[in-house]
Amino acid sequence: MTEPQDEYILSLIKEDNTREKGLTLLINKYKERIYWHIRRLVVSHEDAQDVMQETFLNVYRFIDTFGQESKLYTWLYRVATNECIKLFRKRKHIFTSYDEISDQLINKLYYNTADEGDKIVVKFQEAILRLPEKQRFVFNLRYYDELNYDEISKILNMSAGSAKTNYHYAAEKVKEYMLNR
Repeated sequence: MTEPQDEYILSLIKEDNTREKGLTLLINKYKERIYWHIRRLVVSHEDAQDVMQETFLNVYRFIDTFGQESKLYTWLYRVATNECIKLFRKRKHIFTSYDEISDQLINKLYYNTADEGDKIVVKFQEAILRLPEKQRFVFNLRYYDELNYDEISKILNMSAGSAKTNYHYAAEKVKEYMLNR
């Protein structure tokens, strides 16, 4: 069975009698991609599940505001990324700095890794988590999700040039971290 096209999904969502079916198709089509995007940002499965639930609740609430000036998945990534940012902002009340949030995420990363054979992967993830927030978001979207800079710029509300620069700096920092630790 082929995956339904976004245009078809959106046409179902626009009609009252097929809205639920359209939203179900949308969630089924994108839930795995969105989950892993969120998971790489928030690290823990529990937090990723919570953020994903909030993401799809917002999609349900605000799908009518999607103006199709970008691809549907770009809009979904933006909603998911904004939900991650909300989670980090909530945690800033608990922690005093972004570095403390990063340290907490790194602790979760090591706590959730049982296999000794994953040391390189964990070290790579730690390097990403040590990046400044904006660079980390850009790096994840480019490296893991293979999005182009125009898509990243729409998701993160920045210019494509800024996304490219942030990715370059992030990649250099990750490389340096991997070589020197």
